[in-house]
Amino acid sequence: MKQLLKAMKDVWKLIVLFLLILFAFSYAMFQGGFVSWFLFYSFLPFALYALGLSFYSLNDFKVERILPKTEFNAGEQAVITLKITRRTAFPLLYLVIEDEMSEQLQHARKSNEAKRFLFPGFQKEMSLQYRINSLPRGEHFFASIRVKTGDLLGLIEKERQAPAESRMIVYPAYEEIIYKPMAHHYDQGMTASKERVQRDTSMAIGIREYQPGDRFSWINWKATAKRNDIMTKEFEQRQSHDVYILMDCAPDSRFEAIVSFTASIVRAILRKGAQTGFLTSAETRTAFPIRGGEAHQLQLFYHLAKIKDDSAAAVDRILEAEHFLLQQNSQLMVITAQLTKALIEKASFFTSKKGIVTIFLMKNEDEAPSSDELLLKTSANARGIRVVLVHNGQFADVFSGVSK
Repeated sequence: MKQLLKAMKDVWKLIVLFLLILFAFSYAMFQGGFVSWFLFYSFLPFALYALGLSFYSLNDFKVERILPKTEFNAGEQAVITLKITRRTAFPLLYLVIEDEMSEQLQHARKSNEAKRFLFPGFQKEMSLQYRINSLPRGEHFFASIRVKTGDLLGLIEKERQAPAESRMIVYPAYEEIIYKPMAHHYDQGMTASKERVQRDTSMAIGIREYQPGDRFSWINWKATAKRNDIMTKEFEQRQSHDVYILMDCAPDSRFEAIVSFTASIVRAILRKGAQTGFLTSAETRTAFPIRGGEAHQLQLFYHLAKIKDDSAAAVDRILEAEHFLLQQNSQLMVITAQLTKALIEKASFFTSKKGIVTIFLMKNEDEAPSSDELLLKTSANARGIRVVLVHNGQFADVFSGVSK
């Protein structure tokens, strides 16, 4: 329907153009004299150009978007290049180029740099650049580039949505954190280890598929040859440094800080040599098994790039429903911006079964905990639950406080 209306509008404008030419010529013929013919010949070039433009097709244009890279971190700057080429050199008085992008990126732009006004003339090749100063987290898509031109009289206008699909993934911003794993030893109390996590390789208890980060000396060559796949020895772990993270996805103004801290702690744990599992329950529930290595980190970061704060359930309800967490031989970490009595009660049940539960309570940079939160923190500590305040922009201080 829209295309039909547009076609009818173009035909109507062309009819108006012919009528104007006819009226100008009739006026000059019947009026006579220098002035009437001067007006006719002055109008004629504009009319002929508009007539020629009406038969010029913008399908002649070929557009290309060049991204410096397809993967960014939140807050980085992106300089995007648009290249426009055409086969014929029909003179164009002006050309409006606008890059069509996702709504999230449009809000991130401080100015309308993605829309430019050019004067190409007879040029067949044109290029322009624009920048997005602070990229927002997420997966962003570019659909097309809008090209628009017209004549001076405004009678004939040409517009085309040239397809130019591109994709950009913006991972969450993270800070460098020195992770200090805390666990119960057999003959010691609760301690914090500053050394890289090591496995007890004195006794092999089985075999498993190779995972990134496994040592070359762990490969079981006999099983590898038999199964035609790289198999490594599975060793007994005298203590578990594995971590399972539950991230709260309820709507909150501090959600971006939660995502950034989660990315920071995931990266720190995996770089320490430990393994981590991950659970989010936003609009859809997503659980990742306990693994290690760069491939696992990339998988978690990709998920964090797209996650939204659209969970309909509170984190304590999620903790109550996820019974499989009790079966994990790992520490449990809960990252949230809301500390409630119900969360403390549910976490205390895990503490009695698993022994180690840490709740990271996210706050803005200069935000202090409320009196109710301080009382809940005291209650949690009495039940063996660690509650750690995390201020946005001060992630590096988190584990120095935990180990005290």
